[in-house]
Amino acid sequence: MSTRRRARRTGNGRRRALVLLGLAVAFLAGIGLGEALNDGPDPGGGQTIVRTLLPGPLPPVSAETGTAPHANR
Repeated sequence: MSTRRRARRTGNGRRRALVLLGLAVAFLAGIGLGEALNDGPDPGGGQTIVRTLLPGPLPPVSAETGTAPHANR
């Protein structure tokens, strides 16, 4: 009979150890997630401004067309 009690205790001890290990992992994961969210940038820290620029007046086009004279001729 004592062997059955020992077997139950060992299984019970393993189960408790696994439950405690699972809780510890979940706790550490929660701390890691909380720190990661806390390290994020503050919302509303910057502002983006978009402006549309209108084209200015263009210089008049010259009536002369052709190529530029070569200096070596």
